[in-house]
Amino acid sequence: MTEIQRLLIATIDELNRQEKRDNRPRFSISFIRNHPWLFIAMYVGWLATLAVMLQSETLAGSVWLLVVLFVLLNGFFFFDVNPRYRYEDIDVLDLRVCYNGEWYNTRFVPPSLIDEIQHSPRISEEQKAMLNKMLARKGELSFYDIYSLDKGAAPLQASMSAPVPAR
Repeated sequence: MTEIQRLLIATIDELNRQEKRDNRPRFSISFIRNHPWLFIAMYVGWLATLAVMLQSETLAGSVWLLVVLFVLLNGFFFFDVNPRYRYEDIDVLDLRVCYNGEWYNTRFVPPSLIDEIQHSPRISEEQKAMLNKMLARKGELSFYDIYSLDKGAAPLQASMSAPVPAR
Protein backbone atom coordinates (compact mmCIF):
# COMPACT_ATOMS: atom_id res chain seq x y z
CA MET A 1 0.00 0.00 0.00
CA THR A 2 1.40 3.36 -1.00
CA GLU A 3 1.50 6.33 1.35
CA ILE A 4 -1.04 8.25 -0.74
CA GLN A 5 -3.39 5.27 -0.69
CA ARG A 6 -3.02 4.99 3.09
CA LEU A 7 -3.74 8.71 3.55
CA LEU A 8 -6.77 8.54 1.22
CA ILE A 9 -8.21 5.54 3.07
CA ALA A 10 -7.73 7.26 6.44
CA THR A 11 -9.43 10.44 5.15
CA ILE A 12 -12.33 8.45 3.64
CA ASP A 13 -12.81 6.53 6.89
CA GLU A 14 -12.87 9.79 8.83
CA LEU A 15 -15.48 11.29 6.46
CA ASN A 16 -17.63 8.16 6.78
CA ARG A 17 -17.47 8.41 10.57
CA GLN A 18 -18.18 12.16 10.72
CA GLU A 19 -21.11 12.02 8.27
CA LYS A 20 -22.53 8.75 9.62
CA ARG A 21 -22.11 7.05 6.24
CA ASP A 22 -22.86 3.44 7.10
CA ASN A 23 -25.32 2.26 4.39
CA ARG A 24 -28.11 2.02 6.98
CA PRO A 25 -31.57 3.41 6.26
CA ARG A 26 -32.68 6.21 8.57
CA PHE A 27 -36.16 7.66 8.92
CA SER A 28 -36.31 11.12 7.39
CA ILE A 29 -38.91 13.46 5.92
CA SER A 30 -36.37 15.17 3.65
CA PHE A 31 -38.22 13.85 0.58
CA ILE A 32 -41.31 15.86 1.55
CA ARG A 33 -39.22 18.97 2.26
CA ASN A 34 -37.20 18.68 -0.95
CA HIS A 35 -40.03 17.64 -3.30
CA PRO A 36 -43.36 18.83 -1.85
CA TRP A 37 -45.14 19.09 -5.21
CA LEU A 38 -44.07 15.60 -6.22
CA PHE A 39 -45.32 14.30 -2.89
CA ILE A 40 -48.70 16.02 -3.39
CA ALA A 41 -48.89 14.74 -6.99
CA MET A 42 -48.33 11.18 -5.74
CA TYR A 43 -51.31 11.47 -3.39
CA VAL A 44 -53.50 13.07 -6.06
CA GLY A 45 -52.59 10.25 -8.45
CA TRP A 46 -53.35 7.68 -5.79
CA LEU A 47 -56.72 9.24 -5.01
CA ALA A 48 -57.58 9.34 -8.74
CA THR A 49 -56.66 5.66 -9.08
CA LEU A 50 -58.69 4.83 -5.98
CA ALA A 51 -61.72 6.68 -7.39
CA VAL A 52 -61.48 4.78 -10.69
CA MET A 53 -61.12 1.46 -8.89
CA LEU A 54 -64.12 2.13 -6.68
CA GLN A 55 -66.26 3.03 -9.73
CA SER A 56 -65.23 -0.12 -11.60
CA GLU A 57 -67.14 -3.32 -10.93
CA THR A 58 -64.12 -5.41 -11.91
CA LEU A 59 -61.52 -3.61 -9.78
CA ALA A 60 -63.64 -2.75 -6.74
CA GLY A 61 -62.68 -6.00 -5.00
CA SER A 62 -58.94 -5.32 -5.27
CA VAL A 63 -58.87 -1.86 -3.67
CA TRP A 64 -57.08 -3.37 -0.68
CA LEU A 65 -54.18 -4.30 -2.99
CA LEU A 66 -53.86 -0.68 -4.14
CA VAL A 67 -53.78 0.56 -0.55
CA VAL A 68 -51.18 -2.02 0.53
CA LEU A 69 -48.93 -1.35 -2.48
CA PHE A 70 -49.19 2.41 -2.01
CA VAL A 71 -48.30 2.23 1.68
CA LEU A 72 -45.38 -0.13 1.07
CA LEU A 73 -43.94 1.71 -1.92
CA ASN A 74 -44.50 5.13 -0.37
CA GLY A 75 -42.68 3.99 2.77
CA PHE A 76 -39.38 4.01 0.87
CA PHE A 77 -39.59 7.79 0.50
CA PHE A 78 -39.39 8.22 4.27
CA PHE A 79 -35.94 6.68 4.56
CA ASP A 80 -32.56 8.08 3.60
CA VAL A 81 -29.44 6.02 3.13
CA ASN A 82 -25.99 7.57 3.36
CA PRO A 83 -23.78 5.32 1.25
CA ARG A 84 -20.32 4.57 2.54
CA TYR A 85 -17.42 6.03 0.63
CA ARG A 86 -14.80 3.42 -0.21
CA TYR A 87 -11.34 3.71 -1.70
CA GLU A 88 -12.09 0.73 -3.95
CA ASP A 89 -14.93 2.67 -5.62
CA ILE A 90 -12.66 5.41 -6.93
CA ASP A 91 -12.46 5.23 -10.72
CA VAL A 92 -14.88 2.27 -10.92
CA LEU A 93 -17.77 2.66 -13.34
CA ASP A 94 -20.33 -0.02 -12.59
CA LEU A 95 -23.68 -0.28 -10.82
CA ARG A 96 -22.22 1.22 -7.64
CA VAL A 97 -22.16 4.58 -9.47
CA CYS A 98 -25.97 4.39 -9.64
CA TYR A 99 -26.09 3.96 -5.86
CA ASN A 100 -23.61 6.53 -4.63
CA GLY A 101 -22.64 8.50 -7.73
CA GLU A 102 -19.16 9.56 -8.66
CA TRP A 103 -18.53 11.13 -5.27
CA TYR A 104 -14.78 10.94 -5.84
CA ASN A 105 -15.05 13.46 -8.72
CA THR A 106 -17.42 15.89 -7.03
CA ARG A 107 -16.16 15.82 -3.44
CA PHE A 108 -13.12 17.93 -2.57
CA VAL A 109 -10.45 16.59 -0.26
CA PRO A 110 -9.89 18.41 3.03
CA PRO A 111 -6.87 20.73 3.12
CA SER A 112 -5.38 18.59 5.90
CA LEU A 113 -4.92 15.70 3.44
CA ILE A 114 -3.03 17.95 1.03
CA ASP A 115 -0.82 19.16 3.90
CA GLU A 116 -0.11 15.59 4.98
CA ILE A 117 0.89 14.63 1.44
CA GLN A 118 3.14 17.69 1.06
CA HIS A 119 4.91 17.04 4.36
CA SER A 120 5.19 13.26 4.17
CA PRO A 121 8.73 11.93 3.73
CA ARG A 122 7.34 8.72 2.18
CA ILE A 123 6.00 10.56 -0.89
CA SER A 124 8.35 11.37 -3.74
CA GLU A 125 9.27 14.93 -4.66
CA GLU A 126 7.92 14.29 -8.14
CA GLN A 127 4.48 13.44 -6.76
CA LYS A 128 4.60 16.53 -4.54
CA ALA A 129 5.48 18.65 -7.59
CA MET A 130 2.55 17.12 -9.51
CA LEU A 131 0.28 17.89 -6.55
CA ASN A 132 1.42 21.53 -6.45
CA LYS A 133 0.86 21.82 -10.20
CA MET A 134 -2.68 20.43 -9.84
CA LEU A 135 -3.37 22.82 -6.95
CA ALA A 136 -2.16 25.80 -8.97
CA ARG A 137 -4.28 24.81 -11.96
CA LYS A 138 -7.49 23.72 -10.21
CA GLY A 139 -7.49 25.38 -6.79
CA GLU A 140 -9.37 22.56 -5.05
CA LEU A 141 -8.69 18.88 -5.62
CA SER A 142 -11.14 15.99 -5.65
CA PHE A 143 -10.47 12.52 -4.31
CA TYR A 144 -9.95 11.35 -7.88
CA ASP A 145 -7.21 13.95 -8.37
CA ILE A 146 -5.28 12.57 -5.39
CA TYR A 147 -5.99 9.01 -6.55
CA SER A 148 -4.66 9.82 -10.04
CA LEU A 149 -1.58 11.37 -8.47
CA ASP A 150 -0.77 7.97 -6.99
CA LYS A 151 -1.74 5.99 -10.08
CA GLY A 152 0.21 8.35 -12.36
CA ALA A 153 3.38 7.59 -10.41
CA ALA A 154 2.89 3.80 -10.54
CA PRO A 155 3.73 3.42 -14.27
CA LEU A 156 6.70 5.74 -13.81
CA GLN A 157 8.05 3.69 -10.88
CA ALA A 158 7.44 0.46 -12.79
CA SER A 159 9.31 1.74 -15.84
CA MET A 160 12.27 2.82 -13.68
CA SER A 161 12.52 -0.57 -12.01
CA ALA A 162 11.95 -2.61 -15.18
CA PRO A 163 15.07 -4.10 -16.79
CA VAL A 164 16.26 -2.45 -19.96
CA PRO A 165 15.88 -4.86 -22.90
CA ALA A 166 19.10 -5.88 -24.59
CA ARG A 167 19.52 -5.02 -28.25
